[in-house]
Amino acid sequence: MSATTPSALRQPGLPQAWRRPLAVLVLLAIALLLLYRQTALGMVTIWWRSGTFTHAFLVPPIALWLAWRRRGMVAPLAPRPVPWLALPIALLGAVWLFADFAAINAVTQFALVGMLVLLVPAVLGWRVAREMAFPLGFLFFCVPVGEFLLPQLMDWTAKFTVIALRLSGLPVYQEGLQFIIPSGQWSVVEACSGVRYLIASAMVGTLYAYLSYHSTRRRLGFIAFALALPLVANWARAYLIVMIGHLSGNTLAVGVDHLIYGWLFFGVVMLAMFLVGARWAQPELPLVPPARETAAPTAAGWPATVAVLLAVALPLAAGAWLRQGHSAPIAGPPPLAAAPGWQDQVVPSDAWVPDFEGANAASHQQFTGPAAGAPRVGLHLQLYRDQDYERKLVSSSNAVVAAEDKQWAVTGHGQASFEPAGAPGAPVPMLTTQVRASSLDAVTAPRMLVWHVYWINGRPMTSAWRARLWGALERLRGHGDDAALVLVYTDADEQAPQRLEDFLRQHWGAIDAGLRRVRDAGAAGAGRTGP
Repeated sequence: MSATTPSALRQPGLPQAWRRPLAVLVLLAIALLLLYRQTALGMVTIWWRSGTFTHAFLVPPIALWLAWRRRGMVAPLAPRPVPWLALPIALLGAVWLFADFAAINAVTQFALVGMLVLLVPAVLGWRVAREMAFPLGFLFFCVPVGEFLLPQLMDWTAKFTVIALRLSGLPVYQEGLQFIIPSGQWSVVEACSGVRYLIASAMVGTLYAYLSYHSTRRRLGFIAFALALPLVANWARAYLIVMIGHLSGNTLAVGVDHLIYGWLFFGVVMLAMFLVGARWAQPELPLVPPARETAAPTAAGWPATVAVLLAVALPLAAGAWLRQGHSAPIAGPPPLAAAPGWQDQVVPSDAWVPDFEGANAASHQQFTGPAAGAPRVGLHLQLYRDQDYERKLVSSSNAVVAAEDKQWAVTGHGQASFEPAGAPGAPVPMLTTQVRASSLDAVTAPRMLVWHVYWINGRPMTSAWRARLWGALERLRGHGDDAALVLVYTDADEQAPQRLEDFLRQHWGAIDAGLRRVRDAGAAGAGRTGP
């Protein structure tokens, strides 16, 4: 790919008017990354440990290369700082602070990249930023976001695979992400979702569209194509893997072969995408530099520099002030006393536990109800305090059953509610999960019904986002971030929903009161007053 480059684009040396503003921009960018180094290092850590986001290592050098290609378009311009842009930078800092209290990685990282991008117009001016719009926007691909799509993508992959298998003449029994064919059992796990294909294709497709087209319609059309193709290709890949395994007696397309076929298939898909895109590629337009501007006075940049420094430092100072003092350690939730008609039972050593991690304290109890011979009801409590990015209640890694669990599998989700005894008219919402043991015999495999809710500083919530936002707001208000998982489970049968509802209706008041006592003890230890 080539273009006719005017001689003005090849003029050596850095214009005098650019030397100090560029130095200020570099120093501000370094200061920003140092001050928010935990967020920046958090991004790099995710790039390193997650194959889904390894491609992000290429984003900063590609963005610099893209900016270098347009150096001739900005060289004639005079840097004109915009001091009032310190206000949106400060606003992004406030967003970062709120998301930091909520321990939401993606939002803090988007805010950091946004502040970094705004440094350019703040120090160099709007015209320079407009010429560098795509390289600056491309930096947002640094943010490792997209794993929230996993459940939906896994569901689509499972549905397509099952439909394709049935059209191929194979009988299929499906429950959620699990399905059984005559030759064996298969399940759609995170690696089968295609999320890494989708994210990598989005970045590559956007870059290719920018370099290959100058028509906005063609660029948007190719980006849409780059998003759709890996989804459809991944569905076809999943179907082919199952068929290869079935036809080969499960000697191929399993284990390492599964991953090899996946990446080879993705490489072929990317090649096909580029070949299709090249069919409608447009010649690159020659760059025509604007007329040279008169340099702005050197001193004009200092108000912008000082304003930006204050805007960057203010959120960190506010966060340090709000974090003064820590709550007392959690000794553990008090044991729940059985309500009349219920009896406390000894919990077996091999009893099932949910895949939630990072709690400060936890308890596990089992009860039998009034009905003779009825299955047990299990109560699992996990308490969280002084949460951070590695230890938090609401997290993509915390689930009733992890996607990679080899012993149990989720077969369905839903919602329910109950009214606590003594508090009519105030229903408590619950998330429901149907679980069965992984077994080729899906009919006789043990099954459970699980209900759970997030208890956030005294409020039961089923929405993960509401739970995170309310927890962050409580911390900012000085009320602490005490949270708990309240989970009950029982063997799945026709009476299971009623059994869990009866248990919670009679015991919720005691559960809530016990959690509040633990919270208030921590607040007293930190000199706070709870809501």
